[in-house]
Amino acid sequence: MARSKRKPMSDINVVPYIDVMLVLLIIFMVTAPMLTQGIKIDLPQVESAPVIVEQNQEPLIISVDLNGTYYMEMSSLSQDPLELDFLLEKTQGLLSANPQLAVLVRADKNVEYGLVVELMAALRSAGASGVGLITEDL
Repeated sequence: MARSKRKPMSDINVVPYIDVMLVLLIIFMVTAPMLTQGIKIDLPQVESAPVIVEQNQEPLIISVDLNGTYYMEMSSLSQDPLELDFLLEKTQGLLSANPQLAVLVRADKNVEYGLVVELMAALRSAGASGVGLITEDL
C-alpha cells in the first residue's frame, strides 16, 4: 500500500478570532450607552459659533435641571446636586487655583430665565472672567 505524504496545513483558522470579535462588539454596543454621564437636560436649540476652549484644559460646567437643581460637572468632581452657596465656594476655589478656567452653564430650556441669570451673576462674582452658555446646534 502506498502511503501518501500529507503536507502540513499552513493556513490559520480565523473562525475563533471572528467569534471573539463579534462577542466584543456586542459587549461594547451594550455598554456604550451606559457610559454617557451627566444630567438629563433639554437644551435650547440655536445657531451659534462654538466656544473655543484650550485642548488640554477641561471646562467647568454648571448644569441647572428642570427643577432648578444645580450640578457641577468636571472629571474630578462628583455629580451630586449642590446648593448655590456651596457651588459658588467650590467654583471660587477652582478659579483661584486656575483663573483661566472656562466656566460654562448648561440649563434646561424650561428653567426660569431669572434663575439662569442669577447663576451667571453669582459665577461672575465668584471670579469667573466670562461665563458661556451651552446650547444644542440646529
